[in-house]
Amino acid sequence: MHMLSKIPKWNLALVLVLVSEVIIFGLINPRFWNVSILLGSFNDFIGIAVIGFFVTFVMITGGIDISGGSIIGLTSVVVGILSQVVGINIWLSILLALVVAGLCGLLNGILIAYGRVQAMVITLGGMLLYSGIAVVIVGLSGVSASEGISGFSQSFSTIAYGSVMGIPNSVILFVVLLIIAYILLHLSKYGRYIFLTGINQEAAEYAGINTKLVILSTYVLSGLSAGFAGIMLTSYLGSARADFGGEYLMPILTVVVLGGTLITGGKGGVIGTALASIIVGFLQIGMQMGGLSTQYIGLATGLLLIISVAILSVSDEFKSNVKRIVRLKSYKG
Repeated sequence: MHMLSKIPKWNLALVLVLVSEVIIFGLINPRFWNVSILLGSFNDFIGIAVIGFFVTFVMITGGIDISGGSIIGLTSVVVGILSQVVGINIWLSILLALVVAGLCGLLNGILIAYGRVQAMVITLGGMLLYSGIAVVIVGLSGVSASEGISGFSQSFSTIAYGSVMGIPNSVILFVVLLIIAYILLHLSKYGRYIFLTGINQEAAEYAGINTKLVILSTYVLSGLSAGFAGIMLTSYLGSARADFGGEYLMPILTVVVLGGTLITGGKGGVIGTALASIIVGFLQIGMQMGGLSTQYIGLATGLLLIISVAILSVSDEFKSNVKRIVRLKSYKG
């Protein structure tokens, strides 16, 4: 019980939701209880989870990043063109694509942290810019935009389809990146700076924290994570396309907010984001196995986002007023 008291209540609630989800979808279709199917499904949502981990950093500082989906497409195209059209070694192509993704995050961060332009405006502009660059690059390379770039090596597809001791690479990467994000955010001085910047930027600056650099770094990490997701998705689908990641915006924001990160900044955590990612991922595969149309998946994800925002945005003052009214009624009763 002492251990449970240390776990945030919101995370415990997410665990209950996840367990309920597994039970309900398993009753609808018993194949849902097949562990190998559930582990294999990580490939379908690992991109959302990976970006979600580091968008959590951004949102704790009080910012937002909606350009991740476009960076996925750009990274995918860069990997495809460098390795398949130009003929560069696949691993060097991956490294260069990650550099491009990091530079996208750096551009966002500089304009937001040092230019003091609203994060929503910059990352919306970035979303349009990066997807536009991806389309232009594909056009210049002479590759058909609708067909994409294929013909990747077997070693590249191993990123998504390989396994270690029966555990899919996607699950291993999920856990490794979660551990890295957790250490950075919850066990390091850098993580404390992120929280302090989100709680009160001016006070953090008076305390000697370079808040601009902290904010800038979170956008670079967000960009890099989107690049990583782009590589995973390209490996999983076996082709590179500019429109990859186009449907990722809503799920990314959903897993971060559902994970307990406040949209106003100053509060959040990657464990909640990880649990929310699995909930959203299992929701999608569960609805598909239950025979529901894909349009209902979007509806369910949207509902999760609205409900979690509504619950988390209720102010402490409102909560205390409700408790006071309940106590008053029970006293009168």
